Amino acid sequence: MPPRPPVDRDSIRAGDRIAVARAITLVENASPGTEQLLRDIFPDTGRCYRIGITGPPGAGKSTITNKLAQYYRKQGLGIGIIAVDPTSPFTGGALLGDRVRMTDVDLDPEVFIRSMASRGSLGGLSKTTMEAVDILDAAGKDVVIMETVGVGQSELDIAGAADTTVVVLVPESGDSIQAMKAGLMEIADCFVLNKADRAGADQAVLAIQMILNFRKSEGWTPQVLKAVASEGEGIGEIAEAIEHHRAFLHSSGQLAQKRRRRMERRISLRFEFWSDERRALLGERMQDVMSHAASPYDVVAELLGDARGRS
Repeated sequence: MPPRPPVDRDSIRAGDRIAVARAITLVENASPGTEQLLRDIFPDTGRCYRIGITGPPGAGKSTITNKLAQYYRKQGLGIGIIAVDPTSPFTGGALLGDRVRMTDVDLDPEVFIRSMASRGSLGGLSKTTMEAVDILDAAGKDVVIMETVGVGQSELDIAGAADTTVVVLVPESGDSIQAMKAGLMEIADCFVLNKADRAGADQAVLAIQMILNFRKSEGWTPQVLKAVASEGEGIGEIAEAIEHHRAFLHSSGQLAQKRRRRMERRISLRFEFWSDERRALLGERMQDVMSHAASPYDVVAELLGDARGRS
């Protein structure tokens, strides 16, 4: 048996699939050395575009993820996919239900698919999804798609994790759309009504558009698109809507703001006790984090050191 490649910054930067897979496993299991590895690769992150695909169970999220990956591959882009599955009650691992539906891209060497177990997390993502995306980012993937487990209105972590969030609904969602207003409906940068060949599709689109008329906007109004993903219909339009949102975020400066909030939240989750001085310290150090001169893990260590020094 050939020796395993090392799990280090160089092997991940080279895109070694085995090293990338092992690195994600280390992160999932919180193995010794994980934090140092994440520190090492952090300067190589911040380049990929992060897309979130979410929506109720059975809406066709996996099919849309699969077809979008195909679309981007035709453009020559490297793709990473994190599919968050329910946790197996026997092994604690992912049930792999989403991955088995991605047969069109599973064998493509430029597509890396990883199923991750939700492991009790109620936000639609695994607790280590962000770290796994960082690994794929450092490995040179141009686009990373995060597909959540089926979510309700309170399970909305994807909005903070993605640059663009796509909410997938089906015509049968029409009766419950009003109940989603305060949650799922508010995080979408793009709506996709999948399985639009079914009865009630036009009425569901109108219901979504009516809700959007009452939604507060920061200069962006989400598009409402129809698709039949199983037939490949509407995939190009979804990709174009994502690109339009990406261009809007860049031109408005909101992409940098969104990524800064994401980093602040990641640091905050690792450090629960705040004082005015530590918040000020965080504000001072965020510029270093955003320029990749320091990693979030460096700032956490600095904040923890400050806390210990004052205790």
